[in-house]
Amino acid sequence: MRHSSLRGVKLAVAAVAAAAMMMPLAACGGDDHPATADDGKPIVYITVRRNVTDVHVKDMPFTQELEAACDCHIEWEEITDNAWGQQKSAKMVAGDFPDVGLSLFDLNDVSQYPDSFLDFSEYMDQLPNVKKFFEDRPTAEKMVNDDGHYYLLPSDRGKGYRVSATHMFINQTWLDNLGLEMPTTWDELEQVLIAFKNEDPNGNGEADEIPMNIRDLGFGLWSPLVLLNSTGIVTNFMGNSASTQGYYVEDGEVKSYYAADEMKDVIAFYSKLMSEGLIPKDTFTRDDSQYASQTQNDGKTALTGVSIGWSSANEYGDLVDQYVTLPPLKQSADMPDEDVKWDYSMDATEFAYVLSVNPDAVNMDAVMKVINAMYGEKLSVEGYFGSIPDYVSDDGNGQYTIDTEKAYVNGRKDTAVIALQDRFAGYIPDSVTMINDTNADEVTASDEACRDALANVDAEKEVIPIWIHPTQEDNETLANNRTAIDNFAMNQLSTFVQNGGVEEGWDNYLQQLTAESLGLQENIDIWQKYYDEAVGQ
Repeated sequence: MRHSSLRGVKLAVAAVAAAAMMMPLAACGGDDHPATADDGKPIVYITVRRNVTDVHVKDMPFTQELEAACDCHIEWEEITDNAWGQQKSAKMVAGDFPDVGLSLFDLNDVSQYPDSFLDFSEYMDQLPNVKKFFEDRPTAEKMVNDDGHYYLLPSDRGKGYRVSATHMFINQTWLDNLGLEMPTTWDELEQVLIAFKNEDPNGNGEADEIPMNIRDLGFGLWSPLVLLNSTGIVTNFMGNSASTQGYYVEDGEVKSYYAADEMKDVIAFYSKLMSEGLIPKDTFTRDDSQYASQTQNDGKTALTGVSIGWSSANEYGDLVDQYVTLPPLKQSADMPDEDVKWDYSMDATEFAYVLSVNPDAVNMDAVMKVINAMYGEKLSVEGYFGSIPDYVSDDGNGQYTIDTEKAYVNGRKDTAVIALQDRFAGYIPDSVTMINDTNADEVTASDEACRDALANVDAEKEVIPIWIHPTQEDNETLANNRTAIDNFAMNQLSTFVQNGGVEEGWDNYLQQLTAESLGLQENIDIWQKYYDEAVGQ
Protein backbone atom coordinates (compact mmCIF):
# COMPACT_ATOMS: atom_id res chain seq x y z
CA MET A 1 0.00 0.00 0.00
CA ARG A 2 1.36 3.43 -0.97
CA HIS A 3 1.70 6.07 1.71
CA SER A 4 -1.30 8.38 1.94
CA SER A 5 0.85 11.52 1.97
CA LEU A 6 1.68 11.20 -1.72
CA ARG A 7 -1.61 9.65 -2.77
CA GLY A 8 -3.45 12.67 -1.49
CA VAL A 9 -1.83 15.46 -3.44
CA LYS A 10 -4.23 17.10 -5.87
CA LEU A 11 -2.72 19.33 -8.52
CA ALA A 12 -4.70 21.43 -10.95
CA VAL A 13 -4.76 19.98 -14.46
CA ALA A 14 -4.87 22.59 -17.21
CA ALA A 15 -7.66 22.27 -19.75
CA VAL A 16 -6.40 22.07 -23.31
CA ALA A 17 -8.73 23.20 -26.05
CA ALA A 18 -6.69 22.94 -29.23
CA ALA A 19 -6.98 19.72 -31.22
CA ALA A 20 -3.79 17.86 -32.01
CA MET A 21 -2.78 14.41 -33.20
CA MET A 22 -0.96 12.22 -30.74
CA MET A 23 1.82 9.86 -31.70
CA PRO A 24 1.16 6.34 -30.41
CA LEU A 25 2.32 5.64 -26.88
CA ALA A 26 4.31 2.63 -25.82
CA ALA A 27 1.97 0.03 -24.40
CA CYS A 28 1.61 -0.49 -20.67
CA GLY A 29 4.44 -2.31 -18.97
CA GLY A 30 5.99 -3.79 -22.09
CA ASP A 31 3.06 -6.13 -22.79
CA ASP A 32 2.93 -5.39 -26.51
CA HIS A 33 6.51 -4.61 -27.45
CA PRO A 34 9.64 -6.75 -27.68
CA ALA A 35 12.19 -6.80 -24.89
CA THR A 36 15.22 -7.23 -27.12
CA ALA A 37 16.40 -6.06 -30.53
CA ASP A 38 17.66 -8.32 -33.31
CA ASP A 39 21.21 -7.99 -31.98
CA GLY A 40 20.10 -9.32 -28.61
CA LYS A 41 20.47 -6.02 -26.75
CA PRO A 42 17.67 -4.90 -24.42
CA ILE A 43 15.24 -2.18 -25.51
CA VAL A 44 14.20 0.68 -23.24
CA TYR A 45 10.95 2.44 -24.13
CA ILE A 46 10.67 6.15 -23.25
CA THR A 47 7.72 8.47 -23.86
CA VAL A 48 8.40 12.21 -23.65
CA ARG A 49 6.08 15.20 -23.80
CA ARG A 50 7.45 18.04 -25.91
CA ASN A 51 6.25 21.42 -27.14
CA VAL A 52 8.58 21.44 -30.14
CA THR A 53 9.06 18.34 -32.28
CA ASP A 54 10.97 19.66 -35.31
CA VAL A 55 13.91 17.41 -34.42
CA HIS A 56 12.97 14.01 -33.03
CA VAL A 57 14.75 12.72 -29.94
CA LYS A 58 15.78 9.51 -31.69
CA ASP A 59 17.78 11.63 -34.14
CA MET A 60 19.68 13.53 -31.43
CA PRO A 61 23.26 12.33 -30.77
CA PHE A 62 22.27 12.53 -27.10
CA THR A 63 20.29 9.34 -27.65
CA GLN A 64 23.30 7.44 -28.94
CA GLU A 65 25.25 8.39 -25.81
CA LEU A 66 22.45 7.15 -23.58
CA GLU A 67 22.36 3.89 -25.53
CA ALA A 68 26.10 3.48 -25.07
CA ALA A 69 25.70 4.02 -21.32
CA CYS A 70 23.13 1.23 -21.00
CA ASP A 71 24.43 -1.00 -23.81
CA CYS A 72 20.86 -1.04 -25.03
CA HIS A 73 18.55 0.42 -27.64
CA ILE A 74 16.07 3.20 -26.82
CA GLU A 75 12.73 3.50 -28.55
CA TRP A 76 11.35 7.02 -28.17
CA GLU A 77 7.72 8.04 -28.41
CA GLU A 78 6.97 11.77 -28.56
CA ILE A 79 3.69 13.46 -27.74
CA THR A 80 2.76 17.11 -28.03
CA ASP A 81 1.56 19.15 -25.09
CA ASN A 82 -1.89 19.57 -26.59
CA ALA A 83 -2.28 15.90 -27.40
CA TRP A 84 -1.18 14.80 -23.95
CA GLY A 85 -3.59 17.23 -22.34
CA GLN A 86 -6.43 15.67 -24.29
CA GLN A 87 -5.43 12.02 -23.92
CA LYS A 88 -3.80 11.79 -20.50
CA SER A 89 -6.86 10.99 -18.41
CA ALA A 90 -8.13 8.34 -20.80
CA LYS A 91 -4.72 6.70 -20.99
CA MET A 92 -4.44 6.49 -17.21
CA VAL A 93 -7.95 5.10 -16.80
CA ALA A 94 -7.09 2.45 -19.39
CA GLY A 95 -3.91 1.57 -17.47
CA ASP A 96 -1.75 2.68 -20.40
CA PHE A 97 1.37 3.93 -18.60
CA PRO A 98 4.61 4.01 -20.60
CA ASP A 99 7.68 2.15 -19.36
CA VAL A 100 9.55 5.43 -18.80
CA GLY A 101 7.80 8.80 -18.88
CA LEU A 102 9.38 12.24 -19.14
CA SER A 103 7.30 15.25 -18.16
CA LEU A 104 4.06 13.26 -18.25
CA PHE A 105 2.91 12.84 -14.66
CA ASP A 106 2.67 14.70 -11.36
CA LEU A 107 2.00 13.84 -7.74
CA ASN A 108 -1.74 13.88 -8.30
CA ASP A 109 -1.40 11.10 -10.88
CA VAL A 110 0.68 9.06 -8.44
CA SER A 111 -1.99 9.49 -5.77
CA GLN A 112 -4.72 8.29 -8.12
CA TYR A 113 -2.82 5.37 -9.68
CA PRO A 114 -0.24 4.33 -7.09
CA ASP A 115 0.35 0.86 -8.51
CA SER A 116 1.43 2.31 -11.87
CA PHE A 117 4.52 4.11 -10.52
CA LEU A 118 7.77 2.43 -9.55
CA ASP A 119 9.27 3.13 -6.13
CA PHE A 120 12.77 4.37 -6.97
CA SER A 121 13.89 3.96 -3.35
CA GLU A 122 14.33 0.26 -4.08
CA TYR A 123 16.81 1.04 -6.87
CA MET A 124 18.90 3.86 -5.42
CA ASP A 125 22.04 1.70 -5.34
CA GLN A 126 21.79 1.59 -9.13
CA LEU A 127 21.31 5.38 -9.30
CA PRO A 128 24.43 6.95 -7.76
CA ASN A 129 23.96 10.13 -9.81
CA VAL A 130 20.44 10.54 -8.43
CA LYS A 131 21.71 9.89 -4.90
CA LYS A 132 24.29 12.64 -5.31
CA PHE A 133 21.61 14.95 -6.68
CA PHE A 134 19.49 14.38 -3.59
CA GLU A 135 22.48 14.92 -1.31
CA ASP A 136 23.34 18.19 -3.06
CA ARG A 137 19.76 19.42 -3.37
CA PRO A 138 17.72 18.55 -0.25
CA THR A 139 14.75 20.58 -1.49
CA ALA A 140 14.51 18.48 -4.65
CA GLU A 141 14.66 15.31 -2.55
CA LYS A 142 11.93 16.53 -0.23
CA MET A 143 9.69 17.33 -3.20
CA VAL A 144 9.43 13.63 -4.04
CA ASN A 145 10.10 11.99 -0.67
CA ASP A 146 7.12 10.06 0.64
CA ASP A 147 8.28 8.49 3.89
CA GLY A 148 11.49 7.40 2.20
CA HIS A 149 9.78 6.32 -1.02
CA TYR A 150 10.20 8.06 -4.38
CA TYR A 151 7.56 7.54 -7.06
CA LEU A 152 8.76 10.38 -9.29
CA LEU A 153 12.18 11.87 -9.85
CA PRO A 154 12.71 15.64 -10.12
CA SER A 155 15.02 17.57 -12.40
CA ASP A 156 17.30 20.53 -11.75
CA ARG A 157 18.10 22.80 -14.67
CA GLY A 158 20.81 24.69 -12.83
CA LYS A 159 21.71 27.84 -10.98
CA GLY A 160 20.76 30.02 -13.95
CA TYR A 161 17.11 29.28 -13.12
CA ARG A 162 17.29 29.80 -9.37
CA VAL A 163 15.29 32.98 -9.76
CA SER A 164 11.91 34.37 -8.93
CA ALA A 165 9.40 33.46 -11.61
CA THR A 166 7.77 36.91 -11.51
CA HIS A 167 9.16 40.39 -12.15
CA MET A 168 7.74 43.87 -12.71
CA PHE A 169 9.07 45.86 -15.64
CA ILE A 170 8.99 49.53 -16.54
CA ASN A 171 9.74 51.38 -19.77
CA GLN A 172 13.03 53.15 -19.02
CA THR A 173 12.88 54.95 -22.37
CA TRP A 174 9.60 56.53 -21.35
CA LEU A 175 11.05 57.58 -18.01
CA ASP A 176 13.99 59.17 -19.79
CA ASN A 177 11.80 60.89 -22.38
CA LEU A 178 9.73 62.50 -19.63
CA GLY A 179 12.64 63.18 -17.26
CA LEU A 180 11.18 60.93 -14.56
CA GLU A 181 12.95 59.02 -11.81
CA MET A 182 12.45 55.32 -11.14
CA PRO A 183 9.48 55.02 -8.73
CA THR A 184 10.18 53.46 -5.34
CA THR A 185 6.71 53.55 -3.72
CA TRP A 186 3.11 52.97 -4.75
CA ASP A 187 2.42 56.71 -4.75
CA GLU A 188 5.44 57.40 -6.93
CA LEU A 189 4.37 54.65 -9.33
CA GLU A 190 0.94 56.21 -9.61
CA GLN A 191 2.44 59.60 -10.50
CA VAL A 192 4.67 58.00 -13.12
CA LEU A 193 1.68 56.19 -14.63
CA ILE A 194 -0.27 59.45 -14.80
CA ALA A 195 2.61 61.00 -16.71
CA PHE A 196 2.73 57.97 -19.04
CA LYS A 197 -0.95 58.50 -19.77
CA ASN A 198 -0.90 62.23 -20.36
CA GLU A 199 2.50 63.18 -21.77
CA ASP A 200 2.96 61.05 -24.92
CA PRO A 201 6.10 59.19 -23.77
CA ASN A 202 6.30 57.07 -26.95
CA GLY A 203 6.35 60.28 -28.99
CA ASN A 204 3.93 59.28 -31.73
CA GLY A 205 1.47 62.09 -31.04
CA GLU A 206 -1.32 59.68 -30.15
CA ALA A 207 -2.95 58.96 -26.80
CA ASP A 208 -2.35 55.22 -27.24
CA GLU A 209 -0.21 54.55 -24.20
CA ILE A 210 -1.28 51.92 -21.68
CA PRO A 211 0.37 53.10 -18.47
CA MET A 212 0.12 49.73 -16.72
CA ASN A 213 -0.87 46.32 -18.05
CA ILE A 214 -1.83 43.50 -15.69
CA ARG A 215 -3.14 39.98 -16.12
CA ASP A 216 -6.02 38.43 -14.19
CA LEU A 217 -6.02 38.42 -10.42
CA GLY A 218 -4.96 35.12 -8.94
CA PHE A 219 -2.18 33.37 -7.10
CA GLY A 220 -0.26 32.14 -10.13
CA LEU A 221 2.51 33.22 -12.43
CA TRP A 222 2.80 36.95 -13.14
CA SER A 223 -0.10 37.87 -10.91
CA PRO A 224 -0.63 41.56 -10.11
CA LEU A 225 -1.11 40.37 -6.52
CA VAL A 226 2.67 40.13 -6.37
CA LEU A 227 2.38 43.67 -4.94
CA LEU A 228 1.52 41.96 -1.66
CA ASN A 229 5.29 41.74 -1.23
CA SER A 230 5.37 45.53 -0.98
CA THR A 231 3.42 45.20 2.25
CA GLY A 232 5.82 42.68 3.78
CA ILE A 233 3.82 39.55 2.93
CA VAL A 234 5.76 36.95 0.94
CA THR A 235 4.27 35.24 -2.11
CA ASN A 236 5.36 32.05 -3.87
CA PHE A 237 3.21 32.11 -6.98
CA MET A 238 4.39 29.04 -8.89
CA GLY A 239 3.85 25.31 -8.84
CA ASN A 240 1.43 23.76 -6.38
CA SER A 241 2.56 25.65 -3.32
CA ALA A 242 0.28 26.67 -0.48
CA SER A 243 0.83 30.21 -1.76
CA THR A 244 -0.78 29.40 -5.13
CA GLN A 245 -3.79 28.17 -3.15
CA GLY A 246 -4.00 31.45 -1.24
CA TYR A 247 -2.07 30.89 1.99
CA TYR A 248 1.05 32.39 3.55
CA VAL A 249 2.83 32.30 6.89
CA GLU A 250 3.72 35.19 9.16
CA ASP A 251 5.56 34.75 12.46
CA GLY A 252 4.79 31.04 12.32
CA GLU A 253 1.07 31.54 11.78
CA VAL A 254 -0.62 30.44 8.55
CA LYS A 255 -3.03 32.99 7.14
CA SER A 256 -5.08 33.62 4.01
CA TYR A 257 -4.14 36.29 1.50
CA TYR A 258 -7.84 36.71 0.86
CA ALA A 259 -8.51 37.86 4.42
CA ALA A 260 -5.41 40.00 4.90
CA ASP A 261 -5.65 43.75 5.44
CA GLU A 262 -2.71 43.95 3.06
CA MET A 263 -4.88 42.42 0.33
CA LYS A 264 -7.38 45.18 0.90
CA ASP A 265 -4.59 47.72 0.36
CA VAL A 266 -3.43 46.09 -2.87
CA ILE A 267 -6.96 45.87 -4.27
CA ALA A 268 -7.68 49.48 -3.29
CA PHE A 269 -4.51 50.58 -5.09
CA TYR A 270 -5.38 48.74 -8.30
CA SER A 271 -8.94 50.04 -8.12
CA LYS A 272 -7.62 53.58 -7.91
CA LEU A 273 -5.35 53.04 -10.90
CA MET A 274 -8.20 51.61 -12.95
CA SER A 275 -10.53 54.48 -12.01
CA GLU A 276 -7.87 56.90 -13.24
CA GLY A 277 -7.56 55.13 -16.59
CA LEU A 278 -4.08 53.83 -15.81
CA ILE A 279 -5.05 50.15 -16.24
CA PRO A 280 -7.26 48.96 -19.14
CA LYS A 281 -10.91 48.53 -18.22
CA ASP A 282 -11.05 45.24 -20.14
CA THR A 283 -8.18 43.76 -18.13
CA PHE A 284 -10.23 40.83 -16.82
CA THR A 285 -12.06 40.03 -20.07
CA ARG A 286 -9.45 40.23 -22.84
CA ASP A 287 -7.51 37.18 -24.02
CA ASP A 288 -3.77 36.51 -24.04
CA SER A 289 -3.32 37.59 -27.65
CA GLN A 290 -4.79 41.01 -26.88
CA TYR A 291 -2.46 41.36 -23.92
CA ALA A 292 0.54 40.45 -26.08
CA SER A 293 -0.48 42.92 -28.75
CA GLN A 294 -0.39 45.65 -26.11
CA THR A 295 2.97 44.69 -24.62
CA GLN A 296 4.79 43.90 -27.88
CA ASN A 297 2.72 45.85 -30.42
CA ASP A 298 4.49 46.05 -33.78
CA GLY A 299 7.96 45.69 -32.29
CA LYS A 300 8.71 49.33 -33.02
CA THR A 301 6.42 51.53 -30.94
CA ALA A 302 5.92 50.68 -27.29
CA LEU A 303 2.40 50.97 -25.90
CA THR A 304 2.89 49.59 -22.36
CA GLY A 305 4.60 51.42 -19.54
CA VAL A 306 4.60 48.82 -16.75
CA SER A 307 3.73 45.11 -16.70
CA ILE A 308 4.58 41.86 -14.91
CA GLY A 309 6.17 38.75 -16.43
CA TRP A 310 9.05 36.25 -16.60
CA SER A 311 11.80 38.23 -18.33
CA SER A 312 11.80 41.53 -20.16
CA ALA A 313 12.70 39.78 -23.42
CA ASN A 314 9.83 37.33 -23.05
CA GLU A 315 7.42 40.11 -22.14
CA TYR A 316 8.30 42.70 -24.79
CA GLY A 317 10.00 40.92 -27.69
CA ASP A 318 11.74 43.35 -30.05
CA LEU A 319 11.00 46.22 -27.66
CA VAL A 320 13.08 44.65 -24.89
CA ASP A 321 15.79 47.32 -24.98
CA GLN A 322 13.31 49.90 -23.70
CA TYR A 323 12.51 48.01 -20.48
CA VAL A 324 14.20 47.36 -17.16
CA THR A 325 13.11 45.55 -14.04
CA LEU A 326 11.22 47.74 -11.60
CA PRO A 327 12.77 47.04 -8.19
CA PRO A 328 10.20 45.89 -5.60
CA LEU A 329 8.25 48.88 -4.38
CA LYS A 330 7.56 50.05 -0.87
CA GLN A 331 3.94 50.45 -0.01
CA SER A 332 4.80 53.81 1.55
CA ALA A 333 7.92 55.96 1.81
CA ASP A 334 8.29 55.48 5.58
CA MET A 335 8.47 51.70 5.25
CA PRO A 336 11.89 50.22 6.24
CA ASP A 337 13.81 48.76 3.30
CA GLU A 338 14.10 45.38 5.00
CA ASP A 339 10.31 45.02 5.17
CA VAL A 340 9.99 44.86 1.39
CA LYS A 341 9.89 41.24 0.10
CA TRP A 342 9.56 39.57 -3.28
CA ASP A 343 8.01 36.47 -4.83
CA TYR A 344 10.03 33.55 -3.44
CA SER A 345 9.37 31.02 -6.20
CA MET A 346 12.90 29.88 -7.07
CA ASP A 347 12.39 26.29 -5.94
CA ALA A 348 9.56 25.75 -8.40
CA THR A 349 11.52 27.63 -11.07
CA GLU A 350 14.65 25.51 -10.72
CA PHE A 351 13.13 22.09 -9.99
CA ALA A 352 10.37 20.10 -11.70
CA TYR A 353 8.66 16.73 -11.32
CA VAL A 354 9.70 14.89 -14.43
CA LEU A 355 10.55 11.16 -14.52
CA SER A 356 8.37 8.12 -13.89
CA VAL A 357 8.79 4.39 -14.46
CA ASN A 358 6.11 1.73 -14.79
CA PRO A 359 6.73 -1.09 -12.27
CA ASP A 360 6.11 -3.55 -15.12
CA ALA A 361 8.65 -1.96 -17.48
CA VAL A 362 10.79 -4.40 -19.43
CA ASN A 363 14.56 -4.52 -18.87
CA MET A 364 14.57 -2.74 -15.54
CA ASP A 365 18.34 -2.96 -15.16
CA ALA A 366 18.80 -1.20 -18.50
CA VAL A 367 16.17 1.37 -17.51
CA MET A 368 18.16 2.19 -14.38
CA LYS A 369 21.37 2.53 -16.38
CA VAL A 370 19.64 5.00 -18.71
CA ILE A 371 18.27 7.03 -15.81
CA ASN A 372 21.57 7.12 -13.97
CA ALA A 373 23.28 8.29 -17.16
CA MET A 374 20.68 11.03 -17.62
CA TYR A 375 21.57 12.44 -14.20
CA GLY A 376 25.30 12.64 -14.93
CA GLU A 377 26.67 16.12 -15.56
CA LYS A 378 27.52 15.85 -19.24
CA LEU A 379 24.35 14.09 -20.33
CA SER A 380 22.26 16.46 -18.20
CA VAL A 381 23.79 19.37 -20.10
CA GLU A 382 23.18 17.58 -23.40
CA GLY A 383 19.62 16.66 -22.47
CA TYR A 384 18.74 20.23 -21.66
CA PHE A 385 20.85 22.26 -24.07
CA GLY A 386 21.87 20.01 -26.96
CA SER A 387 24.37 17.35 -27.91
CA ILE A 388 28.11 17.79 -27.51
CA PRO A 389 29.93 18.75 -29.75
CA ASP A 390 27.13 19.25 -32.30
CA TYR A 391 25.46 22.16 -30.52
CA VAL A 392 27.39 22.64 -27.29
CA SER A 393 31.13 22.65 -26.64
CA ASP A 394 32.70 21.19 -23.52
CA ASP A 395 35.23 23.85 -22.53
CA GLY A 396 36.52 21.92 -19.50
CA ASN A 397 36.29 22.64 -15.77
CA GLY A 398 32.49 22.50 -15.84
CA GLN A 399 32.04 25.18 -18.50
CA TYR A 400 29.93 24.59 -21.59
CA THR A 401 29.17 26.96 -24.48
CA ILE A 402 26.05 26.83 -26.61
CA ASP A 403 26.67 27.42 -30.32
CA THR A 404 23.85 29.87 -30.93
CA GLU A 405 24.27 29.70 -34.72
CA LYS A 406 23.45 25.99 -34.69
CA ALA A 407 21.34 25.54 -31.58
CA TYR A 408 18.98 28.51 -31.85
CA VAL A 409 16.87 27.61 -34.88
CA ASN A 410 13.52 28.57 -36.34
CA GLY A 411 13.64 32.00 -34.73
CA ARG A 412 13.88 30.62 -31.18
CA LYS A 413 16.37 31.88 -28.59
CA ASP A 414 16.44 28.58 -26.75
CA THR A 415 17.34 24.96 -27.45
CA ALA A 416 13.89 23.36 -27.33
CA VAL A 417 14.09 22.33 -30.99
CA ILE A 418 17.34 20.37 -30.73
CA ALA A 419 17.13 19.19 -27.09
CA LEU A 420 14.62 18.16 -24.46
CA GLN A 421 15.16 21.42 -22.57
CA ASP A 422 12.72 21.74 -19.64
CA ARG A 423 11.29 18.27 -20.39
CA PHE A 424 14.62 16.64 -19.58
CA ALA A 425 15.46 14.43 -16.62
CA GLY A 426 18.79 15.41 -15.12
CA TYR A 427 20.81 17.43 -12.67
CA ILE A 428 22.96 20.40 -13.66
CA PRO A 429 25.05 21.19 -10.56
CA ASP A 430 26.17 24.64 -9.49
CA SER A 431 29.71 23.83 -10.59
CA VAL A 432 28.49 24.01 -14.19
CA THR A 433 28.66 27.31 -16.06
CA MET A 434 26.60 27.65 -19.24
CA ILE A 435 27.68 30.24 -21.80
CA ASN A 436 25.01 31.61 -24.18
CA ASP A 437 22.00 30.21 -22.31
CA THR A 438 19.90 33.15 -23.45
CA ASN A 439 16.80 32.21 -21.48
CA ALA A 440 18.68 31.91 -18.18
CA ASP A 441 20.76 35.01 -18.90
CA GLU A 442 17.65 37.08 -19.59
CA VAL A 443 15.67 35.97 -16.56
CA THR A 444 18.72 36.25 -14.32
CA ALA A 445 19.24 39.81 -15.54
CA SER A 446 15.58 40.52 -14.84
CA ASP A 447 15.97 39.03 -11.38
CA GLU A 448 18.96 41.15 -10.30
CA ALA A 449 16.87 44.13 -9.23
CA CYS A 450 14.80 41.85 -6.97
CA ARG A 451 17.72 40.23 -5.15
CA ASP A 452 17.83 42.69 -2.23
CA ALA A 453 14.13 42.17 -1.53
CA LEU A 454 14.50 38.40 -1.90
CA ALA A 455 17.33 38.52 0.64
CA ASN A 456 14.82 40.02 3.10
CA VAL A 457 12.77 36.82 3.03
CA ASP A 458 13.22 34.37 5.88
CA ALA A 459 12.63 31.16 3.91
CA GLU A 460 11.76 29.15 7.02
CA LYS A 461 9.51 31.61 8.80
CA GLU A 462 7.86 33.31 5.81
CA VAL A 463 7.51 30.57 3.18
CA ILE A 464 5.38 27.44 3.40
CA PRO A 465 7.65 24.79 1.80
CA ILE A 466 6.70 23.78 -1.71
CA TRP A 467 7.50 20.14 -0.92
CA ILE A 468 4.67 19.64 1.59
CA HIS A 469 2.44 16.68 0.59
CA PRO A 470 -1.02 16.71 2.21
CA THR A 471 -2.75 13.40 2.81
CA GLN A 472 -5.55 12.27 0.56
CA GLU A 473 -8.22 13.19 3.08
CA ASP A 474 -6.76 16.62 3.86
CA ASN A 475 -6.15 17.42 0.24
CA GLU A 476 -9.70 16.58 -0.76
CA THR A 477 -10.88 18.95 1.96
CA LEU A 478 -8.52 21.67 0.75
CA ALA A 479 -9.66 21.24 -2.84
CA ASN A 480 -13.37 21.18 -2.07
CA ASN A 481 -13.18 24.25 0.15
CA ARG A 482 -10.93 26.04 -2.32
CA THR A 483 -13.53 25.90 -5.05
CA ALA A 484 -16.08 27.76 -2.93
CA ILE A 485 -13.50 30.18 -1.50
CA ASP A 486 -11.99 31.10 -4.88
CA ASN A 487 -15.32 31.44 -6.63
CA PHE A 488 -16.52 33.92 -4.05
CA ALA A 489 -13.34 35.82 -3.25
CA MET A 490 -11.83 36.24 -6.72
CA ASN A 491 -15.11 37.43 -8.14
CA GLN A 492 -15.48 39.97 -5.34
CA LEU A 493 -11.90 41.22 -5.55
CA SER A 494 -12.16 41.67 -9.32
CA THR A 495 -15.39 43.58 -8.81
CA PHE A 496 -13.68 45.84 -6.28
CA VAL A 497 -10.89 46.60 -8.77
CA GLN A 498 -13.26 47.34 -11.62
CA ASN A 499 -16.07 49.13 -9.79
CA GLY A 500 -14.51 50.40 -6.56
CA GLY A 501 -16.17 50.13 -3.19
CA VAL A 502 -13.44 48.16 -1.44
CA GLU A 503 -13.37 50.45 1.60
CA GLU A 504 -17.12 50.34 2.08
CA GLY A 505 -17.52 46.68 1.20
CA TRP A 506 -14.52 45.07 2.88
CA ASP A 507 -16.16 44.21 6.20
CA ASN A 508 -19.09 42.55 4.48
CA TYR A 509 -16.68 40.70 2.18
CA LEU A 510 -14.73 39.40 5.19
CA GLN A 511 -17.89 38.32 6.93
CA GLN A 512 -18.93 36.20 3.94
CA LEU A 513 -15.39 34.96 3.32
CA THR A 514 -14.96 33.66 6.86
CA ALA A 515 -18.38 32.01 7.06
CA GLU A 516 -18.00 28.43 8.18
CA SER A 517 -19.73 27.18 5.04
CA LEU A 518 -16.79 28.29 2.85
CA GLY A 519 -14.26 26.38 4.93
CA LEU A 520 -11.50 29.01 4.97
CA GLN A 521 -10.54 28.41 8.60
CA GLU A 522 -10.55 24.65 8.02
CA ASN A 523 -8.05 25.07 5.20
CA ILE A 524 -5.89 27.39 7.29
CA ASP A 525 -5.82 24.82 10.08
CA ILE A 526 -4.77 22.08 7.66
CA TRP A 527 -1.87 24.11 6.26
CA GLN A 528 -0.87 25.15 9.78
CA LYS A 529 -0.56 21.50 10.74
CA TYR A 530 1.72 20.74 7.81
CA TYR A 531 3.77 23.88 8.24
CA ASP A 532 4.39 23.08 11.90
CA GLU A 533 5.49 19.57 10.96
CA ALA A 534 7.76 20.89 8.22
CA VAL A 535 9.65 23.35 10.42
CA GLY A 536 9.68 21.08 13.45
CA GLN A 537 7.36 23.06 15.69
